Amino acid sequence: MDAPLDWDGLRYFLAVARTQRVSAAARLLGVEHTTVARRIRALEASLGTLLFEKSRGAGFVLTGEGQRLFTHAEQIENSVDAAREQLSGTGQALSGHMRIGATEGFGSYVIMPLLAEFQRHYPHITLDVLPVPRFVSLSRREADLAITIERPQRGPYVCTKLCDYALKLYGTHAYLARHKPIRSSRDLAGHSFIGYVDELLFSERLRYLEDVLPGAQVVLRSTSVIAQYHAALQGRSLAILPCFIAAQDPRLAPVLEDEVTITRTFWMYCHEDVRRLKRVTLLWDYLRRSIAHNAALMAGEHGTMRFLPGPPDGRQAHESARARRASGGPPRPGQAPRPDREAP
Repeated sequence: MDAPLDWDGLRYFLAVARTQRVSAAARLLGVEHTTVARRIRALEASLGTLLFEKSRGAGFVLTGEGQRLFTHAEQIENSVDAAREQLSGTGQALSGHMRIGATEGFGSYVIMPLLAEFQRHYPHITLDVLPVPRFVSLSRREADLAITIERPQRGPYVCTKLCDYALKLYGTHAYLARHKPIRSSRDLAGHSFIGYVDELLFSERLRYLEDVLPGAQVVLRSTSVIAQYHAALQGRSLAILPCFIAAQDPRLAPVLEDEVTITRTFWMYCHEDVRRLKRVTLLWDYLRRSIAHNAALMAGEHGTMRFLPGPPDGRQAHESARARRASGGPPRPGQAPRPDREAP
């Protein structure tokens, strides 16, 4: 007779598989690292197979059997989460943890402020934000939800276009005052620029400086757009920066707005099983509505972050709109009609 599966041991297994370190898994679970190691050994013994290869450099790496168990364990985890949410009652009772991966600049300057507001309304939902200059892996559960500049081409994901955003050429007011007026792209010949390290770009969508300004004299490079932004603030060179960063800083001014404007797109996606969780649905809809509410900032038309009125689930705005329709009143100025259900 086969030994019964240690269901709780799957929590330890998932934590080690995702962090690749027993010590990191222990911190995540709030236990001693010896407890994690013991539970993993017990799980391997009960299954009669090796789940991890131990490597000094890479840590705990899943074996083939471990990979197969990981797929099933994630499905069990998602089913348990969904059951818990269905039994938790009202939306105000929502709890749990979510991790959001986003590009470095967008994650730091837009997503983080929005999530701070979201968490104020839902204090029992804890959030991790990973603003990193690379793609996060949903298959390895580095994040539950990802926002990136490239749409995933394959995988069991639900994906939506979050927004378009603009990038423009910026310089400090002091820099522009020290130089002759820049009236056309020809006047940029004598200027220096800040840009990316080309051979370390994590996406070809970031290779825009040479396309827009061929032959540009790049004197300072970084893999970090935030580092480029801070370098531009020193007033020694010009930089192409996302408007959602630069437009919020009055020390920077756009240069040749009509000639040097680049448009890129943010995509938001998550695993199809995770998408059905109430807390993920709530955050998904909140981010879509919040970014739409900040379309002017994303386009560089103004430099102020705006927050949605009322709770993140939009009940107040929906009820106000319904009341106006019932009374025959016009929509609130500046408010666009919103469909009852947004398509993914």
